[in-house]
Amino acid sequence: MTVTAPRGFRSAGIAVGLKSTGKPDLALVVNDGPVRASAAVFTSNRAQANPIIWSRTAIAGGPARAVVLNSGGANCFTGDFGYDTTRLTAEAVAHEIGEHEAERILVCSTGLIGTGDQAFRDKIVKNVPALAAALTDDDATAASAILTTDSVEKTAVHRADGWTIGAMAKGAGMLAPGLATMLVVITTDARLDDGALDRALRDATAASFDRLDSDGCMSTNDQVTLLASGASGVSPDEAEFASALAAVCDSLAAQLQADAEGSSHDIDIEVRGAVSVAEAIEVGRSVARNNLFKAAIFGNDPNWGRVLAAIGTTRATFDPYEVDVAFNGVRLCHAGAPDRPVEECDLTPRRTHVEIDLFSGDHTATIRTNDLTHEYVHENSAYSS
Repeated sequence: MTVTAPRGFRSAGIAVGLKSTGKPDLALVVNDGPVRASAAVFTSNRAQANPIIWSRTAIAGGPARAVVLNSGGANCFTGDFGYDTTRLTAEAVAHEIGEHEAERILVCSTGLIGTGDQAFRDKIVKNVPALAAALTDDDATAASAILTTDSVEKTAVHRADGWTIGAMAKGAGMLAPGLATMLVVITTDARLDDGALDRALRDATAASFDRLDSDGCMSTNDQVTLLASGASGVSPDEAEFASALAAVCDSLAAQLQADAEGSSHDIDIEVRGAVSVAEAIEVGRSVARNNLFKAAIFGNDPNWGRVLAAIGTTRATFDPYEVDVAFNGVRLCHAGAPDRPVEECDLTPRRTHVEIDLFSGDHTATIRTNDLTHEYVHENSAYSS
């Protein structure tokens, strides 16, 4: 039980044949109130799937009542037919849950770009009644129905004094920032308005999902949705709620990092001594996207020279001959020169921590990434469903 851990929500996941495996591939999360408030962030990729185009417009017109999600097809670059599929899906869900406006239904899709023909449409729209009939407030199926190349479900629950946050996520590839980096649905029974939810979600996303940069590839379908039912009757302090939401999003981001396609190392790149958080992020991301660095970590090689070469491409304020670099607590580079023997550093554990000190300011940021492996290349060369 994840998104139904907070009161006022029902969810379901069923198999409709979108996945060749026969596993669940269609999910629905419904906010039964008594209050309905919502917020969402979307990919900043200019190439956007039909569900993103629909959901952006829908949520601008009022709070969402429900989110319907499918795996097994992205419904992206499928033209007017694909947009109509999204609209028909929303209309079908609205009809089944007694909602008068289809625009109160957000739609999410994930899978292969270009997928969205008549068979795809029929499998979704014609099975919405069965999906709605399966709704329950004690659901454990929705989180599995949104997975594609994921090997595990990603969920989180935070329980506070009288109110709860529940969440589910999917994502194992194309993990790079764009306000969101995957499909995420977050629910809460706290009583908060749209504005408070939006502020909290954007801050939480900026400090978690936006700092997950597994492979530098940004999806066309990314969406993070937050729904509030108010069913607890509790109106938490906005700062307290924001802190709890940030912790939930951080947990999901770590789970996504750990399940990245083909990876053998989870790499946290901590940049210290930057003149601003923005510059710390820029430096960290330059290393996270450097294939030479990522390949070295795959080979258990703490090649700090590749770190310095990567950060030298940024516009950040620092002197490369004053920078320190440490791997897993062993400082290998001091003031831009060799410090301790690389043999003292063990990179065989999956968890890898790289610390970069710029000695230019007081700000810190951490970027999460993964190594570049044979398995990643194989999986993405063979992926076609």
